[in-house]
Amino acid sequence: MPCDLLATSDDWAVTKPDVALFEKLIEVSGHRPDEIAYVGDRLDNDIAPAAKAGLFTVWIRRGPWGYVQQPCQTMTPAALRKVDASLEIHHLRQLSINISDR
Repeated sequence: MPCDLLATSDDWAVTKPDVALFEKLIEVSGHRPDEIAYVGDRLDNDIAPAAKAGLFTVWIRRGPWGYVQQPCQTMTPAALRKVDASLEIHHLRQLSINISDR
């Protein structure tokens, strides 16, 4: 699958869930936040801060975090209790199908 930009938190010296990571992504990409799909398996570390930055969020429900955390489950901080991803998938192969449908 083609990729416009690949970076890590180490590249930018900022770690998740700091929203600054996602703001840097927006800045470097040259795209509007709603044009960027961010895929993550954790509601607290991935989906919540990416959504706060305005990104289209994709929650991939795989691995332990994809099943330990549930939407609206009590998590800390309390603000994460109502985290909703833009899209929920179970396999990466679903990504190209669903993104093209949005």
